[in-house]
Amino acid sequence: MTRQTSEERRGQLIALGRRLFSTQAYDAISTDDIAREAGISKGLLYHYFPGKREYYVATVQSLADELLTRLTFAPGDDVHGTLERTLLQFLDFIEANAAMYRALLRGGIGMDAEVSALIERVRRTVLQRIQLLLGLGDDPLTQLRLYGWLGFAEHTSLEWLEHHQVDRTRLMQLWLEQLVALSG
Repeated sequence: MTRQTSEERRGQLIALGRRLFSTQAYDAISTDDIAREAGISKGLLYHYFPGKREYYVATVQSLADELLTRLTFAPGDDVHGTLERTLLQFLDFIEANAAMYRALLRGGIGMDAEVSALIERVRRTVLQRIQLLLGLGDDPLTQLRLYGWLGFAEHTSLEWLEHHQVDRTRLMQLWLEQLVALSG
């Protein structure tokens, strides 16, 4: 049996965190639970993460990284096709990570400043990419419109995850219609 590298072990622990935090509330999981599920000692867990909160933040960071990797826009691409593809990829992402997505947008572990800042960085990055793709200016009114659209997309996605009133294609079309309307 080969010994795992630190990166491999850390990656396994983060994958475990994504599973654990998507099935149980943050407060319901102890570091003992995490170590037991990982098959390691609590001391080894602390070797990789100073505490449960840092473990959670690293887990959220991995989700953010995955989302930003999926949501790429290239200037010069077919705008409509790119937006459609990207919004469907966003729906894939939130379906695959529904519990954590809900928890993060509804407060996660509370008002954790680092997690809130991470979520805000993801929002700003996505909005900058959309702005660039659509060739929109960076004036304050455009920024507010885009931020409002993102809030609309986040809230309707939460409602959709909860009730699935419409199919995913219709939800994506709704987002696209609203984005096109605000971009003129």
